[in-house]
Amino acid sequence: MAYCKDPVPSQKLCRIVMFVAWAGCELPPFQSPGPCLTDISLSENPPQPATLSARVETARRAGAGDARFRLTALLATLAVLAIFAGVITSLVIGAMPAFKAFGFGFIFTEAWSPTRERFGALAPIYGTLVTSLIAMVIAVPVGIGIAIFLTDLCPRPLRRPIGIAIELLAGIPSIIYGIWGFFVFAPWFQLHVQEPMATALADVPILGTLFGGVTFGIGTFTAGLILSIMILPFISAVTRDVLETVPSVLKEASYGLGATSWEVMWKVCLPFCQTGVVGGAMLALGRALGETMAVTFVIGNAHKIDASLFAPGTSISASIANEFTEATGELYRSALIELGLLLFVITFVVLAAAQLMLRQMERGKGK
Repeated sequence: MAYCKDPVPSQKLCRIVMFVAWAGCELPPFQSPGPCLTDISLSENPPQPATLSARVETARRAGAGDARFRLTALLATLAVLAIFAGVITSLVIGAMPAFKAFGFGFIFTEAWSPTRERFGALAPIYGTLVTSLIAMVIAVPVGIGIAIFLTDLCPRPLRRPIGIAIELLAGIPSIIYGIWGFFVFAPWFQLHVQEPMATALADVPILGTLFGGVTFGIGTFTAGLILSIMILPFISAVTRDVLETVPSVLKEASYGLGATSWEVMWKVCLPFCQTGVVGGAMLALGRALGETMAVTFVIGNAHKIDASLFAPGTSISASIANEFTEATGELYRSALIELGLLLFVITFVVLAAAQLMLRQMERGKGK
């Protein structure tokens, strides 16, 4: 209720009225507040012409600034789309000779013989997918565990040093991972892991096939392990950031109801930030699919599909890195460019599927 003393409301604007009651003031019922209320009103006097023109000029300048900002943002977006379209166009044009020669059979053919000009992408596609799968199976649970430890279980003085040490792994160049994997990790892995596993699982029906055969230290499984180390910082950093967004009241309420630390993390924290965790995993998967130099050093670079994960193999990026400088013929070079186009398509499909999955998860939260 607004109390206005002025009998002519048109001369006074009663938009904002502040009532301030005096301390200890008691108002009798059905009486005017009198001195117990303070009436603060805004004047309705019209602005002067100079003030009005200044306001118009200020509004015009603000509108021009907004227009320039929108144009700049639009140009940046169009530039990204133009680069994207240019990459796709160049890959399609470069891959046309191989596509005309082999058609869709290029995707399902394992043979790779530059001297006979017979090329197939099945072995590189298989190596790319298997190494990425191995890396994700190892890195996702380890990365989430590291994030949980640093968020809630690690002593506070050690959180920052350990977190920085893990994130520094993302700054190491991939060729350093490759050199370390080839000269240090592969010999140790062959002697202490591959040979004992191949001997112990030789008579087991399925595991003996997956982890049997001749051991070389390098191979598909070794490449997957190196990739898991490389993508681990991405998963742990993103998961740690999203876990820190969980409201403390949720965790405190769960502990108050008698939940254990495992139950709080598994049933409260991870469901609350599952979208961010999946997004971090997909970011790491994109890195694993396109990794080149580290995989090239340790995968073995053999254009064949072997049932054993310890056997040498190849990936799309490793094949391009190894053979592009040696591709003298037009068909050979076109086959390598088509491999690059296939890698682009695979990455796009995987990330698009991840976006659809995230949308489904968001919709499920709202139900």
